[in-house]
Amino acid sequence: MRWDKSIRWLNAILISSSLVGCHTARTIHYFGDSDLEYYRDKVLEVQYPNVTQATPENVAYSGAPRTIIDEKPPEIWNLSLQEALHLSLVNNKMIRTRSQFLGNNSILTSPTTAPSVYDPAISETGFLFGRRGVEAALSDFDAQFATQMLWGRNENATNSQFGFAPGFVNTQETGQFNSSLTKSIVTGGQFQVQHNWNYLGTNNPTTLFPSSYTGVLGFNYTQPLWAGAGSEYTRIAGPARPGLGGLIGVNQGVVIARINQDISVADFEQSVLQMVYDVEAMYWDLYLAYRQYDAEVANQKSSLQTWTETHAKHEAQLIGFGAAVDAQATENYFETRTRVEQALANVYDLENQFRRLIGLGVNDGRLIRPSDRPVQAEFLPNWEVGLVEALNRRVELRRLKWQVKSLELQLVAARNAANPQLNFVSGYQINGFGDRLIASDNADGITSEGFNSAYGSMTRGDQTAWALGFQFSVPLGLRTAKAQERNIELQLMKQRAALAAGEQDVSHELAASIQAIHAAYTIAKTNFDRRVASEERVQATEQEVEAGLAGATVDLLLRAQASRAAAEVALFTAVVNYNKAIADMHLRQGTLLDINGISISEGEWVGAAKDEALRRAWARSYAIPNDHLEARPAEFSSPFPYMKTDLAPGTGVPVEDGAAILNVEPALDDAPAGLPPQVPPAPPAGP
Repeated sequence: MRWDKSIRWLNAILISSSLVGCHTARTIHYFGDSDLEYYRDKVLEVQYPNVTQATPENVAYSGAPRTIIDEKPPEIWNLSLQEALHLSLVNNKMIRTRSQFLGNNSILTSPTTAPSVYDPAISETGFLFGRRGVEAALSDFDAQFATQMLWGRNENATNSQFGFAPGFVNTQETGQFNSSLTKSIVTGGQFQVQHNWNYLGTNNPTTLFPSSYTGVLGFNYTQPLWAGAGSEYTRIAGPARPGLGGLIGVNQGVVIARINQDISVADFEQSVLQMVYDVEAMYWDLYLAYRQYDAEVANQKSSLQTWTETHAKHEAQLIGFGAAVDAQATENYFETRTRVEQALANVYDLENQFRRLIGLGVNDGRLIRPSDRPVQAEFLPNWEVGLVEALNRRVELRRLKWQVKSLELQLVAARNAANPQLNFVSGYQINGFGDRLIASDNADGITSEGFNSAYGSMTRGDQTAWALGFQFSVPLGLRTAKAQERNIELQLMKQRAALAAGEQDVSHELAASIQAIHAAYTIAKTNFDRRVASEERVQATEQEVEAGLAGATVDLLLRAQASRAAAEVALFTAVVNYNKAIADMHLRQGTLLDINGISISEGEWVGAAKDEALRRAWARSYAIPNDHLEARPAEFSSPFPYMKTDLAPGTGVPVEDGAAILNVEPALDDAPAGLPPQVPPAPPAGP
């Protein structure tokens, strides 16, 4: 075993180490058994975290799941589609989708990447490189204060015979106090105020004062004039740093952080759209499950009646109603009963999935039943208007456009950075010197100028220094900066190609949804005629069997009844598919949230946020205007979608007016011929 070999090697190492440097071997004593099975078991033991978070009440106090063996009839909860959508938005802080159930549930497997209502705020407060939020990007302009205080002492013998006693030991006591305040501005420049003091105490007889303070109060300003210069570069890439962003990227500015925030909002809206669509689609699937159950129950009743009559005639030994006919009717009854049980199980299964999707517990004593009736009137979508809506309101395209805009701005900054670095540098400082740091009198008794107080000499302002000039540096070839510029150009080309391909795919998706609407409506009308014909077939077959006509058998009657149930289910399926196709069209068109009265906005501000916003408004209101300062950057976004006007030439449709929301809920009384308002019938009383 590998563990045993490890123990033998461990023993050998311990013995050899005990003999090294020793004249006599010493006996090694162990504190316990060398068997490590105990430790291995402990290492491999499963541990559980101590998380003090209460389980939600709708989980902890949920009843057992509802099954078809339950004898007590459930309480019916008639739920409208709008109520279901409201519950899903209120209850789900983690966005749920239909595909997560009994599959790859990202909430369980990777909750950090699962969409939630917190994602926009998390993006806004991002602080890591490449994922910074607006506040983190603005922190580049925060004033930076730094200070330090250091004390020291040094003693050394003097190797000199002039002015020093033989064997003189020079002793120095030092102190340093440095402080600075640095502030970057939007033009890329940097201000710095520094205040430094150095203390020296010495026993050197050649010094004027045995203790002295030397200090400066300085002001420095550096302004890039070529690469990294200007407010445009600073807003995109952040303040110019060493290397001008050639190695750290040009996407750390406030503008890019704001665009990233808009992209995160688009991602959140996309997840909400998918959840809303899944809720509506499952709502109609649950409606269809009830209709299927109702059809199977009706078929079971017809089968039971046929079996009862056939069995009675068999008992009376009538001609044509032998044992085989009676057995066939009996078998058909149990077959219809099986289908009823399967339909009921399907209702319970979909109701459980629907409860999860809208954020409810497994069982609260009520059984959800859709109360809304599906749309039955014909809906004729306008292709030109729908295409304009889709191209301007699809979240995916908006996200791609934000990425294109981000790369366009990054390319501007990259081209700026691909220039030599030329900086204007300047500085001015006031020096101070004195025997003491602070004294009421400047007279030192030694000099006529008076250096008793270091701050006193500094405030006189007669010891100054200044510097003014330029700094120039350039890596020959500018390979890194040029590579960055070319890389961003290629990324921009790819994103533009993706946007063009995305618009094409959106048009095909919209076309497919419109085709599905017309197909589902046509199939629904045909299935309605099929249901009418199947009902007439059942009635005619019943009359022929009752009259004992030749060729009219119980088998034909049972087949007619099964065909009627299948026609009923096919009609319900087509009507539900028609409504799901309309919802899918609005999803592909980007208007699904609008037609359901759903809007996405920031939550209510807390009091501290309102106070901070008011403080900043006051600061802007009372700021000194500067006509030479570009205080407001050029706009690169709009609160309204950009409406294209060149998509439908010759159609007579004013494309720029195509933002109207289409009405997809006509009155039930407006149903066309062939699909009357009473189809499908009202929901049953419940399983």
